[in-house]
Amino acid sequence: QVQLVESGGGLVQPGGSLRLSCAASGFTFSMYTMSWYRQAPGKERELVATITSTGGTTNYADSVKGRFTISRDNAKYTMLLQMNSLKPEDTAVYYCKAAVWGRAYWGQGTQVTVSS
Repeated sequence: QVQLVESGGGLVQPGGSLRLSCAASGFTFSMYTMSWYRQAPGKERELVATITSTGGTTNYADSVKGRFTISRDNAKYTMLLQMNSLKPEDTAVYYCKAAVWGRAYWGQGTQVTVSS
């Protein structure tokens, strides 16, 4: 079955960096667009970044453009999110998402806290 496992979250000071990973299994990873979402306390889940199956096209939320970079390694069934210049408003649980066979699959999430 489809499984997505996020890792790499933690506590970081403003201006710092983190790299999140999403390990995928149970489907042909290289065939599907993948996305990162986040959900802050009391807010709705929002799209952060998307990457197409080959990695040729990426899109970002305006709030993270120029600071976050999404990438993928299809051979390793892994998607990454490099987050630089982190701000307190980036604090959230970050989720990876795959839309496979017409259904959305989510990981369990990884907490990112940006605080001094």
